Amino acid sequence: MKRITLFLAALLLLCLSANAQDGKSIYQKYSDADDVSAVYISPAMFRLIGRLPDLDAGDEKLNLTPVIRALSGMYIINSSNKSINGQLRSEAEQFINAGKYELLMEAKDHGETVRMYTVGSEQLVKGFVMLAAEADEVTFICLDGQMPRDEFEGLMAKQMAE
Repeated sequence: MKRITLFLAALLLLCLSANAQDGKSIYQKYSDADDVSAVYISPAMFRLIGRLPDLDAGDEKLNLTPVIRALSGMYIINSSNKSINGQLRSEAEQFINAGKYELLMEAKDHGETVRMYTVGSEQLVKGFVMLAAEADEVTFICLDGQMPRDEFEGLMAKQMAE
């Protein structure tokens, strides 16, 4: 019985440590570092934006309101701090792998790599992550929410076509 209890306790700790890293914790860890730009948009701000009339992007008829209303958090870290860039990139990749994110797109150009990922179901996108890395800069963007997949994919397709 004691061995079973120890096994279950170890399993619980393993599960907790695997879920410990998320977009918010990565943001909190790096947002105050030197040479790091950080932006956090809270659920309260998304609720406020969601009460505004439909939002179009410039001259295009691209309605952003449904996606904005569905968001519950946005974390952006842009680091040009060479001493933490490797660690930031590594932790972001661990977060992506642990969350079972699916790769949407990868682009490589002159030493820069940009990858976009989503996690969710056939109907909903529950998270979006973009990780961009080059020699002296790393950018991590994480969106949380319950976005209808068809609206999210339509928005992404429209942006990629331009």
